[in-house]
Amino acid sequence: MSACNNNNNNNNGDSSDRITGIKSALRVIPNFPKPGIMFQDITTLLLDPKAFKDTIDLFVERYKHEHISVIAGIEARGFIFGPSIALAIGAKFVPLRKPKKLPGEVISEKYTLEYGSDCLEMHVGAVESGDRALIVDDLIATGGTLCAAMNLLERAGAEVVECACVIEVPELKGRERLRSHGKPLYVLVESQFEPSS
Repeated sequence: MSACNNNNNNNNGDSSDRITGIKSALRVIPNFPKPGIMFQDITTLLLDPKAFKDTIDLFVERYKHEHISVIAGIEARGFIFGPSIALAIGAKFVPLRKPKKLPGEVISEKYTLEYGSDCLEMHVGAVESGDRALIVDDLIATGGTLCAAMNLLERAGAEVVECACVIEVPELKGRERLRSHGKPLYVLVESQFEPSS
């Protein structure tokens, strides 16, 4: 599987129409959650059943023949897309959560943010040696969270096949960060910087 750098990376003839529909269903909120941020809001995508289904279908079409055994969804918005993809391709869904959200024994991975640090956790035994994993989230910015997810899964013995996101913010160079870790990235759309009307 190779990294995809454009939005028309499916062989299906209608993928470009579906991508256009997905992009138009997304909303940009300026100055949220703080001044200077152009928030890429997926909640409007979820309100559009066709665009939401097209989003899931495009991921399923890409991964259904890749022998993926684990879909690892990053809290919280990876939980929106990951379970549907997992069910459609016959994989298990593994939630990667913030600290102290999972009961029982967990394995953790700390990572650095611009101002501080955070941590991802998953249940011990949720992933086994030899599992082929796909990491799913709504958006990639700097790539820090996706890299932490990769480290966590690989420490548990899984092979991370690819990372998949609905939106990429290319200016923040998350793709390059993943590439430096040897992992490809698949995205459906690039971020929009014009406020939605």
